Amino acid sequence: MLVGLTGRNASGKTTVIEWLKAHGFGVNSCSDSIRHWLRSNGREINRDNLIDGGRKLRAMGGPGILAEMLLDRIGESGNHAVDSIRTPAEVEALRKRDDFIMIEIRTSREVRWERLLARGRTGDAENFEQFVEQEESELVAHDESGQALIATAEMADMVILNNGDVDDLHSQLQALIVSFAE
Repeated sequence: MLVGLTGRNASGKTTVIEWLKAHGFGVNSCSDSIRHWLRSNGREINRDNLIDGGRKLRAMGGPGILAEMLLDRIGESGNHAVDSIRTPAEVEALRKRDDFIMIEIRTSREVRWERLLARGRTGDAENFEQFVEQEESELVAHDESGQALIATAEMADMVILNNGDVDDLHSQLQALIVSFAE
């Protein structure tokens, strides 16, 4: 099974990925291709460079390039989870696997802001206005190389609402895994 995740910044995707990893899934990210490219070009890995690098790679290789590179690495079998799906073309590329399921992690802006402050990750917004500005820039692509979180979320096969605590999220994930086995 190949599970793909999309969602806005600080929605809980990393927590979902960690849970899936603990339950036997290999974990991958479309951003891994960008990180490799940034390192090979001597660039710092931070939020702005990841966004810029993703745009450049998509401009060079097409809008689905990050997912295509990922599929080349993981192959056609096994349980894998893919984080950081940010464009419809990446979803389309991943749908080449018959066992692909796309999940949107949806969380309110206020809860995401609180979580972002608590995690203190390098490159995160320094104030709420910057947080909103960064988010708005990722919602709709202005060309084929940009992020399109709204259009990507619309392609989800299911949505997990993640406004509660981690125990609530884990309960939803457990129910989801049980439904996959049926």
